[in-house]
Amino acid sequence: MSVNERIDEIVKNNDVVLFMKGTPLFPQCGFSSKAVAILDHLGVAYESVDVLQDMEIRSGIKEYSDWPTIPQLYVKGEFLGGSDIMMEMYEAGELQDIVTSQGLAKAG
Repeated sequence: MSVNERIDEIVKNNDVVLFMKGTPLFPQCGFSSKAVAILDHLGVAYESVDVLQDMEIRSGIKEYSDWPTIPQLYVKGEFLGGSDIMMEMYEAGELQDIVTSQGLAKAG
């Protein structure tokens, strides 16, 4: 199985996936920490993939999304963006709308 196929399987088999540096309990960069904080605040259940544990995925995810940085958030198979975009969407209320309308987070 190619790295692209592995990533595709992870993205398609989980409603919300965060490719990040570290784990939700121990983020290894500020951007990953910010992304985890946003998702936790929204009450979203999500799968995380620590790219520091798998160099193939670390480089492959950038090609898969055509996005140069990590973390990367996927919701229902769709790439939403990195931590800056997540923060902008959160501040605008868009991220809450997406996860609530998809039944992925507690309302309110």
